This record gives sequence, structure tokens and C-alpha cells, in this order.
Amino acid sequence: MKKLLLVVVSLAACAFPAAADTNLNDDFGKHYGPGSNIRAYNQDIINLIGMADFHSGNAPSFPGFDVGASFNVIKTAHDNNISSEDYMASGFLSAQTKLPVIGLGAVVRGTHFNGLESIGAGLTYSTNVIEFLNITVGGFYDHASTDYYSLNHYSLSASASTTLLIFTPYIGAGYDHGDFSTRHFGADDRSTHDGAMRYTAGVNVKVLPFIYVFGAYTKTQGNGSFNGGVGVHF
Repeated sequence: MKKLLLVVVSLAACAFPAAADTNLNDDFGKHYGPGSNIRAYNQDIINLIGMADFHSGNAPSFPGFDVGASFNVIKTAHDNNISSEDYMASGFLSAQTKLPVIGLGAVVRGTHFNGLESIGAGLTYSTNVIEFLNITVGGFYDHASTDYYSLNHYSLSASASTTLLIFTPYIGAGYDHGDFSTRHFGADDRSTHDGAMRYTAGVNVKVLPFIYVFGAYTKTQGNGSFNGGVGVHF
């Protein structure tokens, strides 16, 4: 899985070199101060994590699984005066399967990339409203941190997709909430609790019988954001 993540990150770095080269940890430490808008920063970082909630409206059936790597790039809000670049980015690994008996999907995910550490999990429920339309709803929790802040992230998401030959276009929406606290700044340490919506449209492409790639555009806080990835779905 680490090799998958390296491939995805390398491809994304070609398209977004500034985002890939700017370490989130170092950037925050250099630019945070008394006048920093931590609310705007918090909303950007929770959307960055929340973009990993889904990549279609379909989920594996028991005893199947979905394992993948993604790279998320978010255009920072105009009032985020902490980030020195126009984009923030990080890669994520995720694994999902369906739990027997109760019929819910179980997801684990995490990252240790570009200065951000995060580990999280979630539960999903998938159904076919009509024969060709797959819908998945889910709830997730992640704990993220750098040397300079810690963050508890909560999200609710819903997505829908349909499959046309090897293509699975999808749309979705999600709400992210973050409890954000800075640390190691002494009297300048602060905390904030904020939420933010995101709206996504993307497409999965099955390149081999069990292997897919995907790309998506996400609207966050009036800005355009992007993510893409590769995975194995059984």
C-alpha cells in the first residue's frame, strides 16, 4: 500500500508541485501568530481529510474489500492567512470491508505524509435505491496532528454512483467538523470548533478486473479542490 501511495503522490506532485513540496507542519510553525485565522485554517484541514470519505457510491460486499491510496489537494480559503501556499495537500491510505450480519461497512484510514499524521475509522451503509443507482452514507472520526496542533475530525457523507461499462461516475456531499487546538506556542495557544460543507463530483475507472483509478473535483468554502487515487476492489 505504501508503494501505491508513492505512485499517487508522485503523479499528483507533477500537477501540484507547490502543494506537494510544502510541508504542512513546517508551514504552520513558521506562519502562525497572534493574528492568525485559525478558524479558516481549521475548515481547510478538515475538508482536506473529509475528501477521503468516498470515491463512489458503491461499497464492497462481504467478504470483499476495497484497499486504496489517494492524494487530496485543497485550495486554501482566501482568509486562511497561515498557509503560505495556494494549496494544501496530503496522501491517505484506506481499507474498507463489509461486516457480516449487521450489514455495515467498516473503514480504516490514515496518513503520515507531508507533515500531517492522522488515523481514523468510520461506518458506512450502502444500498441500491433502484437497480443501477448505488448510494452510500457514512460517518467518520479521525485524530490528526502536527508538532503545532491537534485536531479531532468528524464527518458525515453521502454519495451516489452508477456504473457504465468501466466507468463509475459519482456525486456526493459531506459535512466536516473539527475541534482544533494549537500547542507549543505558550500564551498564543488557541482553539476553535468549526464546520464546513463540501460537494464532490468524480469518476472511477476500472483499468483492470480488480484495479481502479479515480479523480474528483470538490467544492469547499467557495474554492475548487481535487483528489485522485488508485485501489483494489473485490
